[in-house]
Amino acid sequence: MKRVGILYHPRVDAAEALACDLAAALPALGAEAWVASAWEEDQVRALAQGTDLALSVGGDGTILRSARAVAPLGIPLLGVNLGRLGFLTELSPFEAQKKLPELIDGAGWIEERAMLKAELLPHGRSPAVHALNDVVLARGALSRAVYVQAFVDGERLATYKGDGVIVATATGSTGYSLAVGGPIIYPEARDVLLTPIAAHLTFSNSIILPETIVLRFRVMTDHQAMMSIDGQIEMELKDGDEIKVERSPHLTRFLRVRDRHYFFATLTERLRYREGEPAVGL
Repeated sequence: MKRVGILYHPRVDAAEALACDLAAALPALGAEAWVASAWEEDQVRALAQGTDLALSVGGDGTILRSARAVAPLGIPLLGVNLGRLGFLTELSPFEAQKKLPELIDGAGWIEERAMLKAELLPHGRSPAVHALNDVVLARGALSRAVYVQAFVDGERLATYKGDGVIVATATGSTGYSLAVGGPIIYPEARDVLLTPIAAHLTFSNSIILPETIVLRFRVMTDHQAMMSIDGQIEMELKDGDEIKVERSPHLTRFLRVRDRHYFFATLTERLRYREGEPAVGL
């Protein structure tokens, strides 16, 4: 590893301080470093050319931003947890400082996670956006149902009436989709998960779809609706708007130093699955 980028949560002082500490330690290990706010995705993309590894310092939200910025370049991403949950992150701040020499020497293995691509139709109406977690089509601030017609590879699937629908990756299956009753998918699976939100008198089950499918949605509403990307980018939708969602050509490549079967232990720890105890959502 000769060039390392460090992306941090700009609203957490400890994140920027740790990012600077890690950057200061890298030259002695023979690596060049750059530091940027994960919120400045355009700046990150400009700095990221030629980068061998990106460290994301913050929580899961910081990783989602970092992934959208570096995934198109195929840069491995490693998360340092300063957040509450840290489901996607890999190391604590202490571990990151201790293991930095090993990481620069090439320790660890790469885990590839599928992403989604969403765009408003017709093509070119707005730039396509990519998501590591999910694409959500839902009602706006008013607590009134929206209708979402769903088509799979051009064939009509259903018209959902309720708060909306979630299209999630395997990564996103442990997020919002899980909170509304969706299944958990193994993180390296490439499947696409479609989950309705608070469906009313309509089809209410989640559907797991193959990675090759193309989903198209038509939103029908007499009030505000929204499209949300990873819970961080929002676009207002109007009655009749159509949205295309498919698997992104990009993959998020996580650098892992834990055991390859870490997911199951992390799942039980984070969600607190215990015999006789209810699961706690993310």
